[in-house]
Amino acid sequence: MPLLKLVPDNTNIDFLRWRNFAIVVSLVLIAASVFFLVTRGLNLGVDFVGGQMIRTTFQEPPALDELRERVSALNVGDPAIQEFGSPREIAIRLPLAEGETEAQADAVATQVRNALTAAYPGVRIDAVETVSGKVSEELFTAGGLALLIAMLGIAAYIWIRFEWQFGVGALVSLVHDLTIVLGFYAATQVEFSLNAVAALLTLIGFSLNDTVVVYDRIRENLRKYRKMEIEPLLNLSVNETLSRTIGTNTAVMLAILSLLIFGPDVIYDLTIGIFVGVIIGTYSSIYVARFMLVPLGVSGDSFVPKTGPAGAERVGPRPGKDGDGAQV
Repeated sequence: MPLLKLVPDNTNIDFLRWRNFAIVVSLVLIAASVFFLVTRGLNLGVDFVGGQMIRTTFQEPPALDELRERVSALNVGDPAIQEFGSPREIAIRLPLAEGETEAQADAVATQVRNALTAAYPGVRIDAVETVSGKVSEELFTAGGLALLIAMLGIAAYIWIRFEWQFGVGALVSLVHDLTIVLGFYAATQVEFSLNAVAALLTLIGFSLNDTVVVYDRIRENLRKYRKMEIEPLLNLSVNETLSRTIGTNTAVMLAILSLLIFGPDVIYDLTIGIFVGVIIGTYSSIYVARFMLVPLGVSGDSFVPKTGPAGAERVGPRPGKDGDGAQV
C-alpha cells in the first residue's frame, strides 16, 4: 500500500510570486494588532492585575446587569462580570482592597458565594482564585522577561549556528508572530493570563523548530548550488521542506483543535493562543523568516570557506586527510 503524501514529490511552487502580497498582508495584520493593543489593550487576568476571580456555572443564563447589581450591593468593590465559555458560565472578577489580607479575601468570596446561592438556586462555584497586587506585578514582569530572553536566546543560537542574517531573520519572524497573536488577544478580549504567556512561549519554541530545519536546508543548498541565484534557491529549499512543514503543522493543529472543541474552558486562553500562533507561524516561516534573507544579503558565497592569503575557495575535502578532493 503506497504511503499517503500530503505534498507530491517534485513539488515546485513559486512562493516568491506572492511575496509582495504577503508583505501587504503582514503589514495590515501588524497595523491592526498595534491598533487593538493601543485602543483596547489586553484583557489581563487576575494573574497580572491582582484581585479575586470567582468562576460560576448557573442553571440558566443570568442577566449580567442584574448579576452585577447584586454583587455590587455587597460592597465588595466594582465587579467585572464576563461570560466564560458559555452564557451559563460566568467569571466574576473583584478588586482587592489595599492592605486586604488573604483571610479577608476568603471572607469576601464566601459572602459572594452565599449571595449567589440565595439569589440563583442551583448555581455552582467552580473556582476561586486570589492573587495579591505584589504577586501579580512580579508575575507580569517575569512573564515579559521570559518572552524577551527566549526570543533573544533563539536569535543568538541561530546566529551562532548559521550566520548573523539568519539570526536577524528569525528574530524578525518571532516579533511578527508575537505581535499578531497579542493583537488577536486584544481584539477578541480573550483573557490574557499566565496560560497565554505559556502559549506565546510554546509558539516561540515551535517557530524555532521549523526555522532551524528550513535554515539548515537553505545552508545545505547554498553549499550545493553555489551558482544559483538566492531567490530560486530559497524557493527550492521551501519546496523541499514543504512536506515536513505541512505534516508537522497539520498534526499540531489537529491536536490543538481537539483541545479547543473538547478541552476544559480553564485552558481556553492557552489553546486558542497556540492555535492562532501555529497558523501565523506557518505563514511567517515561509514569507518572513526565509525571504528576509534576500534583503539581508545572503548569497551563494555565504557558506564558502576561505583558505590561503588570496582567499581561494575550498570546493572539496583536503587531500590525504578527508578524501581525494582538490583545492582551487
